[in-house]
Amino acid sequence: MTDINFDYIVVGGGTAGALLANRLSTDRKKMVLLIEAGRKDDYHWIHIPVGYLYCIGNPRTDWLYNTEPAVGLNGRTLRYPRGKALGGCSSINGMIYMRGQARDYDAWAQMTGDDDWAWDKTLPDFMAHENHYKLDSDQTPPNERVRQFHGHGTHHKGVNGLVDRRVGGEWRVEKQRLRWDILDAFEQAAVQAGIPATDDFNTGDNHGVGYFEVNQKDGWRWNTAKAFLRPACYGRPNFEMWTGSQVSRLILQVQADGSQRCTGVEVWNGSEMVTVEAKAEVILSAGSIGSAQILQLSGIGDSERLNACGVKPVVHLPGVGANLQDHLQIRSVYKVQGAKTLNTLANSLWGKAMIGLEYALKRTGPMSMAPSQLGAFTRSQSDLLYPNIQYHIQPLSLDAFGEPLHSFPAFTASVCNLNPTSRGTVLIKTNRFEDAPAIAPNYLSTDTDRKVAADSLRVTRQIVSQPALAKYKPEEWKPGVQYQTDDDLARLAGDIASTIFHPVGTTKMGRADDPMAVLDSHLRVRGVAGLRVVDAGAMPTITSGNTNSPTLMMAEKAARWIIAGT
Repeated sequence: MTDINFDYIVVGGGTAGALLANRLSTDRKKMVLLIEAGRKDDYHWIHIPVGYLYCIGNPRTDWLYNTEPAVGLNGRTLRYPRGKALGGCSSINGMIYMRGQARDYDAWAQMTGDDDWAWDKTLPDFMAHENHYKLDSDQTPPNERVRQFHGHGTHHKGVNGLVDRRVGGEWRVEKQRLRWDILDAFEQAAVQAGIPATDDFNTGDNHGVGYFEVNQKDGWRWNTAKAFLRPACYGRPNFEMWTGSQVSRLILQVQADGSQRCTGVEVWNGSEMVTVEAKAEVILSAGSIGSAQILQLSGIGDSERLNACGVKPVVHLPGVGANLQDHLQIRSVYKVQGAKTLNTLANSLWGKAMIGLEYALKRTGPMSMAPSQLGAFTRSQSDLLYPNIQYHIQPLSLDAFGEPLHSFPAFTASVCNLNPTSRGTVLIKTNRFEDAPAIAPNYLSTDTDRKVAADSLRVTRQIVSQPALAKYKPEEWKPGVQYQTDDDLARLAGDIASTIFHPVGTTKMGRADDPMAVLDSHLRVRGVAGLRVVDAGAMPTITSGNTNSPTLMMAEKAARWIIAGT
């Protein structure tokens, strides 16, 4: 057992943790330790955009979680990918840059009683690290609207995208490097169905249809390890990073006034258990699954549940591991005729060779693509005040993620409920840190969510029936036009839906009078001094879109508070 001292300990080198380590270590008088359970991000498939296919389900880069059987999914379990490498989920995710809707953050301000979470107060935190391509010096001079909503950065190419001699924010946002005729037709069909075209989903109102912007640089994935850890942190004498090291529990001590304080962590480095002391704070950024698990293993959570798992309760916080929310995507597959799709391009060795050659020479083509290229936000019912469903459209189809592409040309229109009312849990099953927790999202467990699922499938059919797609003769292959009633469609949604990898809320922030709030509005754990949780688990409600960029915003805000001691 070894004892080591730092000022700040950041647990998790993923989306939030990498930014926090960067910001906290700018004060050279403060010693910062970043602890990552996974390996360095030196696996080549992390950096090639299409490499998510080889990272998800791979023990080198994925925690390999699975959900508990879900009634709403007709008894099915789902693979539940979580990044296990430097960069965390930003090393294996879909690379989509999406902030959500202004109403998300205004609701957080109300739920926490803290106006600092309102949209107009969070926008500067998004922009603080953003490096948006529309503000590049070689682009058409941006209009005032672009400057109003996007961070100012000048892009300079580095070696394989790894060296960023930048001016402006670290988090690179670019347009995608390919288009598909079938996706262009879907976009036109969506407009014909009443969804406006948009070239910017990130102004606080993401209503519209268009190609997603992505976190890439010159055709390479841009993860948070590249953006925030190297080269900046690696050259700082006050920064230290441990990889392949898993935190087993927090060290809690009773103070003179009887209160609890987190003074450090115990870490398994693969050969011994190491005790590390934090003089100032421990910051959990292990994600919605990992942070909730570490808190429970340390005696922070629902006392009855902890006792049942052989963990001595220290602080009774029943909200730890509760309030799990996720976006469940319902994948409709349409066969088409006369259209180029990835199914047909990649169904031969020659086709695969051409795809590889294009990427090697130009950094373009299918190997540069995000899992979903085209997006749309609209309403499942016309009388709603705001978009409540999101589409991810792909020029491909398969039976399930990880399975081979179909042999016939097809596209997939995946739709998700942006604001699910179903709530799940992440709960430890044993007192061993090596054992995965029970993850139960409880998808489609409310009548409201089942109704939105059925209605969203009808919206998909409405879009596909528009004239713009007629020349491709789309044929609904899954779920099938024979299913029409609410009950049929909700049941079929349970058969074909899968996670879109956006778990949030398991350590939610909230007001002091909320018994299920784990954190205060500055992300401090209630009842434990010197401890914060800064990751997507802190979200009280899920954002209306992809969750990676909002997590970075939260880390930007939290870094200021930590440095200021507030």
